Amino acid sequence: MNAAGAKGQSSERSARDQRFMRLAIALGERHLGLTWPNPSVGSVVVDESGDAPVILAQGATQPGGRPHAERVALAAAGTRAKGATLYVSLEPCSHHGRTSPCADAVVEAGVARVVSALEDPDPRVTGLGHARLREAGIDVTVGCLARNARRAHIGHITRVTKGRPAVTMKLARSTEGFAGSRRGPRLMLTGEVANAKVHLMRAHADAIMVGVGTVLADDPLLNVRLPGLEARSPVRIVVDSNLRTPPTARVVAGAGDIPTWIVTTVAAPVAAEKALTAQGVEVLRVSADETGRVLLPEALQLLGTRGLTRVFSEGGPALADALAEADLVDELVLITGRSARGQGDVPALGPSLQDRMDLLDCRAEEQVGPDLFMFWERP
Repeated sequence: MNAAGAKGQSSERSARDQRFMRLAIALGERHLGLTWPNPSVGSVVVDESGDAPVILAQGATQPGGRPHAERVALAAAGTRAKGATLYVSLEPCSHHGRTSPCADAVVEAGVARVVSALEDPDPRVTGLGHARLREAGIDVTVGCLARNARRAHIGHITRVTKGRPAVTMKLARSTEGFAGSRRGPRLMLTGEVANAKVHLMRAHADAIMVGVGTVLADDPLLNVRLPGLEARSPVRIVVDSNLRTPPTARVVAGAGDIPTWIVTTVAAPVAAEKALTAQGVEVLRVSADETGRVLLPEALQLLGTRGLTRVFSEGGPALADALAEADLVDELVLITGRSARGQGDVPALGPSLQDRMDLLDCRAEEQVGPDLFMFWERP
């Protein structure tokens, strides 16, 4: 084959790899919020022996984190996996846990080629899964759609490299840049379609986090209210330095149905803790900063030890600015709503967050009904 032919064949294979890797990543994203502390991985088994590739099986990490995506797909493919190509959005594990390593399962299935989007930064795995496959004579390609996969696995990556969950901050503002009003009723900044999209984001998070100010002002439910996805409501977290959350708050009253954690300081009143725990709330105590407020880096590290990988922060401007000041913002979803034009006097972006915006990349904009979503992320 001449050079031009080889180049064309390589380009065709690259395009095919990207096609199936997009599917693998999308499969894993379906179970985001359900698999923590494990990553939600997607996998596809493809027969590439004929004129056109044929998908034999698909898999995603199952709720609770087991079985892993590779095992689900390989089990569905059965003996057809021999000689096939396996696409996986994260390096197959190589360590023994509750099951034997997925890398061993891939070898045993007789797969001929593995296309992996990312090397797993978990020190128990890093490069060892890919090495195990190569030792068995499997052709391994790493890095296909790596940026897309990194975004899908940002929670897992952040937890194993920084010891804390990734934080996605959601803020809504009016066209004039205000998040609310110091007086009067709560501003309704976004429409029904935008609100539904936010609920879908909630369903893909391990936890929703707000500050106590939001609880006192709005008494939110902090659950998922999309038809058919109600069971996807994640853990609810309230950052409350002095345990001002009232036992009558709706997040407290529903603690028996949806796990509810309140992160407070070591100096918060014990009597208030007893009243909350009697309702089923779990109170987590961390150090206070110099102002007496929850030390957010320590709080996020504690949430990491509890297995959380993705926190969706829906607190107001005060919590958002505090997270930005502590350099804890990994992703920002900024929604500009048109329904509150000319209203409000509380700026959505505080000074620390405004400074932090210069260090974030705007990766996408999306019109959702009348409202504009802008998605920012760490470079």
